[in-house]
Amino acid sequence: MPADGFAPGNRLLAALPADVLERLTLELETVPLRNRDVVQRIGRQAEHVYFPHSGMGSIVIHMKSGVNVEAATVGNEGMLGLQYVLGDTLATEETMIQLPGEGSRLRIRVLRAEFDRDDRLRTLLLRYAQLLMGQIAQGAACNRLHPIEGRCARWPLSTHDRVEGDTFPLTQDFLALMLGVRRAGVSVMQQALQQDGLIGYARGMITIYDRPGLEGLTCECYGVIRERFERFFAT
Repeated sequence: MPADGFAPGNRLLAALPADVLERLTLELETVPLRNRDVVQRIGRQAEHVYFPHSGMGSIVIHMKSGVNVEAATVGNEGMLGLQYVLGDTLATEETMIQLPGEGSRLRIRVLRAEFDRDDRLRTLLLRYAQLLMGQIAQGAACNRLHPIEGRCARWPLSTHDRVEGDTFPLTQDFLALMLGVRRAGVSVMQQALQQDGLIGYARGMITIYDRPGLEGLTCECYGVIRERFERFFAT
């Protein structure tokens, strides 16, 4: 990809110092992010990090019981695979694309070399690591303490923030994975949200009809996480 005229659709890339971005642009590849693609597989060496421009990826934890739980989602505000820049590249979690789109891919060794070289990039990525850890911690508390009604409203809002338009794919299976609940519980909640006129749902596609209504129903965690990200990009 040529350096001249490259305008990143990813907010973390756009936050890089211009000279750092110019150097990395020579190594960035634009790639499709396909639904359900596993871009970092457990037990294998991770080779790339991903900066979504559109779409969304999930960090998924696999339990021995066969239950899978989503630990965090990353859209155009961040990157997938930061942990492999900071430490061992052996993947211990699965990174899966949950919302199709497009992104920039960069070899980990290239980003790690720039991380070691440039204090500004290192500071930015360490701050982002702190932010991501906060998102995971808030999500763990949310899943433990808050009722499914508020959590079920939170995830369409978080996805809506990362996409263009009011309609996007969000299957009941994926929502159940994110919430750590059974699909039947998600189905009941979606029907309730539809009956209240907040969303529409058909064939795996959600349409947001009443965003303020969803914001009034969701738990505090949505606003906490969103405010932290907005503060991060404002500084």
